[in-house]
Amino acid sequence: MVPAILHRIVHGSSTPEPWQKALLTTRPALLPGYRRYRVQNADYPAILPYTPPSDSSVLGVVVTGLTEGDVLRLDIFEGTMYEKRAVKVKVPKRSDKDNEDDTSLQKGLDQTAHLTGKQQEDDEMEEVDATTYVWTDPEEDLDMGSEWDFESFKRDKLQWWITAPESEL
Repeated sequence: MVPAILHRIVHGSSTPEPWQKALLTTRPALLPGYRRYRVQNADYPAILPYTPPSDSSVLGVVVTGLTEGDVLRLDIFEGTMYEKRAVKVKVPKRSDKDNEDDTSLQKGLDQTAHLTGKQQEDDEMEEVDATTYVWTDPEEDLDMGSEWDFESFKRDKLQWWITAPESEL
């Protein structure tokens, strides 16, 4: 999830106060064995397990520091189309720059996306437990032939998602 959208859901503003932002830690993550699809007639994606698992992974963000209230707000935002599942994700080994700012997170996402090969992953990544939202509505609602494009979303839709009236989200 884009940090600005996360903060809007959790803190009520896409540009939270520094103290609010400091409550959360974000790290780039790879979710092996899943694929991200475009939801038909929607701006947002869905993820599903993919077979064989070695052929796919989803790039995303692990967030820590969420309160029970934060998770409840995320559950409401995600709606009934998804269910929460416990998963194992791979994250870059910790550095002093974790959660420095959104630019650092984007740089980390870019670097994580380019990690290939088991040895490189083993050297630079560690596995952690996480929870993710997995699509449970009919697969007919997904464009199974194409992966959701994050760059297109950022370019064409992100501004709406961080400025639209809350009643339209």
